[in-house]
Amino acid sequence: MPPFATSRCSNLLICMTSLQHTALLFILLLAGLTQIPQPPPGTLPSREAGLHAFDSILTVLRHPRCINCHPSGDRPMQGMEQRQHYFNVQRGPDGHGVAAMKCGTCHQRSNNPYSGVPGAPHWHLAPRSMGWVGLSDHELGAQLLDPERNGGITVAELEEHMLHDSLVLWGWAPGVDRNGNQRELPPLDLPEWRAAVKTWIGSGTPIPSPK
Repeated sequence: MPPFATSRCSNLLICMTSLQHTALLFILLLAGLTQIPQPPPGTLPSREAGLHAFDSILTVLRHPRCINCHPSGDRPMQGMEQRQHYFNVQRGPDGHGVAAMKCGTCHQRSNNPYSGVPGAPHWHLAPRSMGWVGLSDHELGAQLLDPERNGGITVAELEEHMLHDSLVLWGWAPGVDRNGNQRELPPLDLPEWRAAVKTWIGSGTPIPSPK
């Protein structure tokens, strides 16, 4: 074999070996980057993580999609500006409106895209004891956890309600208003909301101290 041919073969082998090493290093690096550290099995979120999650939860609870049906008085609110409900709608004895003006008369089981009237199963106001308007962070959190004011539910039932109740989930599928404009969504998307709720519950439901 001529000397120049030997030299070319040698250089080619060196290049191929170098490329193989580079590819191997890249694969190992990529594998390392994709291995996200996981907490040890059975580890619960910290109190600090729970308080941070609760801060995120509050941004949703105070958004008009939620708080409009958690008034401190007897009239629900409407829209992003939180105006009083049209037609002088009232809470009624059970939160479902008064005679001839029941919530379900207009609010059906799903949104009406033609009239812009929102809808979801069992549309109604939260109990008066669960009015959130004007509450501090501590007061709202204490109310959520107090069976005497939260409808008599446990923490497990509160988690179920926040994660799976159809009226809660309506907040992320609110449809269009009477002008055909898409209603604004809460500040957290649905996966973020669910993650925040699970972290808060898992950390023992810590709430901020009173100020």
